[in-house]
Amino acid sequence: MFRRLPLLASLLALSAPALAQQPTFSPEAIRADVTFLADDLLEGRDAGTPGFDIAARYVAARFAALGLQQAVKDSWYQPVTLAVAELDPRVKPALTIGGTRFDTGGDVAIGAFGREPVQSIEAGAVFVGYGLQSDREKIDDYAGLDLRGKFAVALSGSPVGMPSEVGAHLAAEKALAAQKAGAIGLITIPSPSLLTRTPWEKLRDRASEPTVSWLDAQAKPFTRTPAIRGGASVNGAATDALFAGSDRKVAAIMQLAAKRGGRPKGFALKALVRLDRTSTVRTAASSNVIAILPGSDPSLAGEYVLLMAHLDHNGVRESAKGPDKIYNGAMDNASGTATMLAVAKAFADSGTRPKRSILFAAVTAEEDGLLGSQHLARNPVLPAGGKLVGIVNLDMPILTYDFADVVAFGAEHSTLGPIVDRAAKSAGVTLSPDPLPAEGLFTRSDHYRFVQEGVPSVFLMTGFAGPGKAAFEHFLKTDYHQPSDQISLPFNWQAAAKFARVNYAIARDIADAPQAPLWYQGDFFGDAFAPDQPKASTPK
Repeated sequence: MFRRLPLLASLLALSAPALAQQPTFSPEAIRADVTFLADDLLEGRDAGTPGFDIAARYVAARFAALGLQQAVKDSWYQPVTLAVAELDPRVKPALTIGGTRFDTGGDVAIGAFGREPVQSIEAGAVFVGYGLQSDREKIDDYAGLDLRGKFAVALSGSPVGMPSEVGAHLAAEKALAAQKAGAIGLITIPSPSLLTRTPWEKLRDRASEPTVSWLDAQAKPFTRTPAIRGGASVNGAATDALFAGSDRKVAAIMQLAAKRGGRPKGFALKALVRLDRTSTVRTAASSNVIAILPGSDPSLAGEYVLLMAHLDHNGVRESAKGPDKIYNGAMDNASGTATMLAVAKAFADSGTRPKRSILFAAVTAEEDGLLGSQHLARNPVLPAGGKLVGIVNLDMPILTYDFADVVAFGAEHSTLGPIVDRAAKSAGVTLSPDPLPAEGLFTRSDHYRFVQEGVPSVFLMTGFAGPGKAAFEHFLKTDYHQPSDQISLPFNWQAAAKFARVNYAIARDIADAPQAPLWYQGDFFGDAFAPDQPKASTPK
């Protein structure tokens, strides 16, 4: 063994930090990760199946090889027990309205319910407009209405023209608003805008799919609305039956709802409603795969930045058209998971640990309703005194073109926005505003479960500049949630490496910044979920 000269050793030591700040991202390594995770062997990585477990083992092995630490004692896995409820095929579910029975599958759509496998619930009903409630926005569709022990009947979505993210959030909280008002059930009528985008037949068919949740500490399927025991969607003759005997016409209500800002008022309905359904419930074991890179600054290491991606996809479905029944999920979301692994490797190889700690998580059951992330958000794995301060979510970046910009959903709500902007510029790309505001995408991926716990978050995707818009729209139309989302797609692996570089820069900036991310003053989500936290001044 040769002994180093003291001067040479000193020079090498001095040069290491500079070299460490320039991590490399291998297109070939990202391709290898996506190729494995999207292989037919894993059968679409459906949560609770052996294929998902293989993917989880793969991610855990990668974490171990990088020298990361286990977040759960003696394990890379946070167990998540899933409860899978399905309608009992021997008993036809039905909604009886004013004495007329409507079996599910026609003008009524009824899903399974795991908390009460056998149900027969009868109650009065009240139309509640869109069924929205927000003190901050001065909205209360329940004002003056008596919902105690009754079904709330609400239009889907939110009023035309309402700011998209606010409307998406309030629509997602509809059952919570009904519970707060004293309702025992929620019946939804598809709004004109929803039916324009999605035909009733497709909405009805979705209701027949299994209902998945995770088991809470009482071994019950978790829900934020335990008092809402009944649920259904209605259309056509079933909607008419609900409004029978009323002096309000369904056509007039729908006409008003179709107008910008149209807000139909609520009123009591005449008909009694009875819901009958029988469900079967089974459990399935799954897990979140979680690792920690400890921070280097003793004063900041107790603050954690979470970089996350969902590991699951849609499994094997015999209903798929054509001979290929495996939903491999190469873009959704093997690509996001591979990006997370590339960023984890960059941190591990950098030689300079971040000041704050980094939590890396590949979560389960996103496709079933953001369940793995919800379980993690409500069951933290941090050491005593640890605190999550910021979330970067990686979900389905479209990596078929050399993107010139990125979109960070949620950037405008907190001081994460300037961080993303700096990171994008460092990689030679720009930060663009939300190109799909009507979709409310900020509320539709895993990070949102942490927003609901008050943590500033961003969800990054490749942008619409140049060929981006056409590439994104083509993927959504042709490959999204289809067997064709597989490794044979025209991936641009150099773009994948660039996307990882941007996300590394974001996570590094959050981790090393003197100040943890803050919601902006007056921001809707900060006010709704973190009213008592310090706020930053809104940029002008």
